[in-house]
Amino acid sequence: MTRTNGVLGRRGLRTGVEWSTPGAARARAAQLVAEHRSQQREIVRNPHLNTEWARAAVRTPQLLAAVQEAIGQDIAVENTFLVVKWPGRAFEIPWHQDGIDARLELDPDRSVSAWLAISDATVSNGCLHAVPGSHHFGYLPFSSEAEHGAERGRADQATGFTADTSTALPLPAGSALLMDSRLLHRSGTNTSNGARVGLNVRYAAPGGIRRRDPQSPSPDPLTGTGW
Repeated sequence: MTRTNGVLGRRGLRTGVEWSTPGAARARAAQLVAEHRSQQREIVRNPHLNTEWARAAVRTPQLLAAVQEAIGQDIAVENTFLVVKWPGRAFEIPWHQDGIDARLELDPDRSVSAWLAISDATVSNGCLHAVPGSHHFGYLPFSSEAEHGAERGRADQATGFTADTSTALPLPAGSALLMDSRLLHRSGTNTSNGARVGLNVRYAAPGGIRRRDPQSPSPDPLTGTGW
């Protein structure tokens, strides 16, 4: 049975989780910006599978402890996205919920989403905006939206939410935000002079993933034997 307030409580989110020192995170952001500048890549799928820095990031002890506190000791990574918002390029991510898309649906009692600030995330460079408590609506009808090389579910009934009904969530480099898999959130275009770099992670516990697509990749276990 789904917990009344969800795995992260009434607001459906938790801030103040550190995954890196600010200096180390900003140095990593500079390396990633240099690496992807020539192609202006905005989305890199599942970097935790083939890059050591991302593999280490999703296993950071403080981050992992916060995830385990929310959904239990046995944890796997279902999916990661490296997102680079380049200055001067229109790149908005519409209202959506991380736990549902064309491939799968995550059990909100057995999953949690994390957003890791690699560079500083500010209002001007496209930080996340969320509607605290919106996970109480449950999963909303969605349409599949392919944009910038990534497919995500767009919550159709969330289009009425505006800046007046959402909360900006700026984060310093090295910090992370945990979100209920049903929490409505979005991010805007980067209007600053520098790139904004972040890593989105979907964590799940055993039994937390219901696949719609049998070809969907298997989760990558981090802890436990329940897999």
